[in-house]
Amino acid sequence: MTFDLNKYLNRINIANPEATAEGLAQLQWAQLSSIPFENIDPIRGILPDLEPAALSKKILDEGRGGYCLELNGLLGLVLTELGFNFEPILARVRMGRPEGGPRAHLAFLVNIENDLWLVDAGFGGPCPKKPLLVSNGQIQHQDHDQFRVRNDPASGEWVVEKLQNDDWFALYGFDRAKVQRCDLEAANVVCSTWSQATLSPFPEHLLMCRNTEQGRIQLYNKTLTESCGYGQTKRLLETLDDLEASIRNDFGITLTAAELHHVAWAMRFDSSGTEIQTAL
Repeated sequence: MTFDLNKYLNRINIANPEATAEGLAQLQWAQLSSIPFENIDPIRGILPDLEPAALSKKILDEGRGGYCLELNGLLGLVLTELGFNFEPILARVRMGRPEGGPRAHLAFLVNIENDLWLVDAGFGGPCPKKPLLVSNGQIQHQDHDQFRVRNDPASGEWVVEKLQNDDWFALYGFDRAKVQRCDLEAANVVCSTWSQATLSPFPEHLLMCRNTEQGRIQLYNKTLTESCGYGQTKRLLETLDDLEASIRNDFGITLTAAELHHVAWAMRFDSSGTEIQTAL
């Protein structure tokens, strides 16, 4: 398959960036703000297809998003086209825990003039908007947020952390073990089918995220959270119409009636918008 770089650049609304630190930062932010994180396929029992042609069709042609293996899988195609020197990594998501789960989150390390940058446009948590310099403990400011990448002697991993409530909150840890295609396929199965909440929330919980100039919009099940600067507002989606409007307007995704009703069922809504009390 020949990757259509222009189609991707049109999708994220930027011109062709240079293979520099500045170009890399522009690329990550543009994808985060234009292509939403979403796990609609795993919610519907569909194993995402990681092949390049499938990623292009879903995200570029159909205007969908995806989760880390899809979003960063697409970004990897772009990094190759633009001539960046990079390597894939598989990380263990921690989300505040001292240790992570399976090596199932895909991101990249990009070497630019001997500086190593962590690039990630596919994390469903409170992610940095721009690449992070892999430098032990150095605090890196991004708008109102502060991040650092520190070495964890206990696990041998580099851990990505965000300052929250005056304490460092661990997002995920990674090493530089070689990533092969079979590792990505195995991670894809774990992420999309393994229903233990501490390992993967994606088969049973709807998660959608999109970065904005003002902050971040996130939908977790039926709770819509909008972050702006230091403030945050939350709203409960109470009807099927609320859910459809949020998916369309907040995340730019249009679902068919069948797709919407499948997601609504997973979120405990029936076709009339009434909450369903029984478990799936």
